[in-house]
Amino acid sequence: MTEWVRLSPEDNVVTATRALPPGHAVEGVATAGPIPSGHKIATRSIAAGERVVKYAQMIGLASTDIAPGEHVHTHNLAFEATAGAYEFGTDLRDVVPASGDTFQGFRRADGRVGTRNYVAVVTSVNCSATAARRIADAFGPEELSAYPNVDGVVAYVHGTGCGMAGDGEGFEALQRVMWGYARHPNHAAVLMVGLGCEMNQIDWLLDAYGLKQGPTFRVMNIQNVAGLRRTVEAGIARIREMLPAANEAARTSCPASDLTVALQCGGSDAWSGITANPALGHATDLLVAQGGTGVLAETPEIYGAEHLLTRRAVSEAVGRRLVERVEWWKDYTARNLGSMDNNPSPGNKAGGLTTILEKSLGAAAKGGTTPLTAVYKYAEPVMTRGFTFMDSPGYDPASVTGQIAGGCNLVCFTTGRGSAFGSKPAPTIKVATNADLFARMPEDMDIGAGEILTGGASVEEKGREIYDTFLRVASGEQTRSEAQGLGDYEFVPWQIGAVM
Repeated sequence: MTEWVRLSPEDNVVTATRALPPGHAVEGVATAGPIPSGHKIATRSIAAGERVVKYAQMIGLASTDIAPGEHVHTHNLAFEATAGAYEFGTDLRDVVPASGDTFQGFRRADGRVGTRNYVAVVTSVNCSATAARRIADAFGPEELSAYPNVDGVVAYVHGTGCGMAGDGEGFEALQRVMWGYARHPNHAAVLMVGLGCEMNQIDWLLDAYGLKQGPTFRVMNIQNVAGLRRTVEAGIARIREMLPAANEAARTSCPASDLTVALQCGGSDAWSGITANPALGHATDLLVAQGGTGVLAETPEIYGAEHLLTRRAVSEAVGRRLVERVEWWKDYTARNLGSMDNNPSPGNKAGGLTTILEKSLGAAAKGGTTPLTAVYKYAEPVMTRGFTFMDSPGYDPASVTGQIAGGCNLVCFTTGRGSAFGSKPAPTIKVATNADLFARMPEDMDIGAGEILTGGASVEEKGREIYDTFLRVASGEQTRSEAQGLGDYEFVPWQIGAVM
């Protein structure tokens, strides 16, 4: 393994692959001080105000004069807001269609396909959270052993649903989340539980989206049932009525085109954009070639790289829709007295990332190289196949909640610092960016991408491994996060707007 990585001939920094001492020779210059692993080193003089370049793209401006061999990080690299004209559809690459790859999934009556077979208890408001938890907790391994095709009974509870405006962005986003989970293909049956007087009325949801009650879809309110205890008892009884029907679902052979994968990263480090994210991008390309769908998200974490995505847009309308979401975020952060550079987190910075521009350029690599076919608002149904984008925060639980509501039946999550994340009903596959993390957290990581850095595997080879894991997990293979029971507390609808 080399001691540093240069990503483009145009770059004026390289990245150390291990901790380097002062005076160490790097591309003909000597390090001016200790360089932590994953951090950047200037390979030539960079004047104050000059662009610092990595991935052949600007990641910020030098805040002071930087000498060759100096450590480049938060002390001498400043964020600079991006601006400029966008290009649309100027980097469209042909997708060579492929077919024949299959997995064992649950084909639903409406034609959609699940990778898991849960019974869901969905809440409309925080006030019904305790009832939902108690209903779901009543079904332990002993009782569920009689229903081998059911993966479990899971409660989706959250902290909003009232004290909010009854229309507008926040209300519409929450309704889309509830609708998306109510009809998700990984659910065999759904019970919705409300309080009764909340702003987020279940009846409004049923009317707005045409949901009808039936044997595997029921609703109830605590106030109508006359109290918490009776609601819990009634809810348990209704789930017991649903379980035999849910258990009738069986896995059958389905084409890879029925997979919709949420592309996520969290706890990122300098290697995310060099190993795991490009490998996931290649896996996304393989999936798209089969007719499947990849859904990139986290709008604040593609800021500064969105111009690369607009060049891949299949039309100017699709590209402009992405630009509109970025502009919305600029306004959103400004009116809340924040900055688009509030991200990266302290952990990201300890791992070598300095500005949101640097983080975004690495994060966007998860989207591979195929055309951008559609851009969606948070939790909108993903109807277009291929590589798509969904607007969401960078906060992983909220972002993944939106992607799952949009129809993702798998999640792939890359991490460099380590993340104890999992999701239901769509299982999460976690990919470690470096060998140290993969060795340190073996119970949390499904795949190690550090071999790309050591030369033990190429990006394409690791991408194929990730793609093959998609098919196995979609067929029922348990992920590391599933084995540890993660996913019950990661349902976090994005709360937009004032709490009143």
